[in-house]
Amino acid sequence: MVAYHELGHAIVGELLPLADPVHKVSILPRGRALGYTIHMPTEDKYLVTKSEFLDKIASILGGRVAEQIVYTEVTTGASNDFERATEMARAMVCQYGMSDKIGPLTIGGRHGNPFLGRDWMEERNYSEEIALEIDKEVRAIIDSCYERARTILVENREKMEEIVKVLLEKESIEREEFVALMQGAKPPIPSEQQNPTAPSAPASTEQKAGSEKPAPARLPNLRPEPGVA
Repeated sequence: MVAYHELGHAIVGELLPLADPVHKVSILPRGRALGYTIHMPTEDKYLVTKSEFLDKIASILGGRVAEQIVYTEVTTGASNDFERATEMARAMVCQYGMSDKIGPLTIGGRHGNPFLGRDWMEERNYSEEIALEIDKEVRAIIDSCYERARTILVENREKMEEIVKVLLEKESIEREEFVALMQGAKPPIPSEQQNPTAPSAPASTEQKAGSEKPAPARLPNLRPEPGVA
């Protein structure tokens, strides 16, 4: 289930044009996480567009979507994902004026100094009616991104099943191999299955002294150009 969860993040993020590219996928536990997917931006960014936020949220929700598609059951593993996605969606509505219904407003204020041992406190400078509209807008963003992630993973279910076998075998997949698998490359056959009885021959002196193996050619990016359907 962890492998499917992490690949849900990776596949959705890789196929959305404005989400950060996948750098590594792993099912090796790290801290409290049972697995992790690392997304790394290609350049420094100081501004984030609404479309970028939506692609990021869909990628974050991809883990839970993958669990639900494969197992028709859900776990507690996506709790941090929901926290991040909800916080991002609420910031779009309340801080960045990215909601058509709420408009270009900053709603609520945060006070306190966490460096002095205090928690952030929100100032309620809006009515209950506005609070209800905020909740509706945040829910609409989350629901829309969830459905986008579901559509992508349903359409790429066969690909996900192929890659999950490699992830279970190797436990970690770097970007180049992940992109190759997304493009349809066949998973490598483990050496023990190729010839389980024959021991591997040591490299000769001539082989050791020869030129090093050339670096593999850089794989093309699967990610569509922004604005291209």
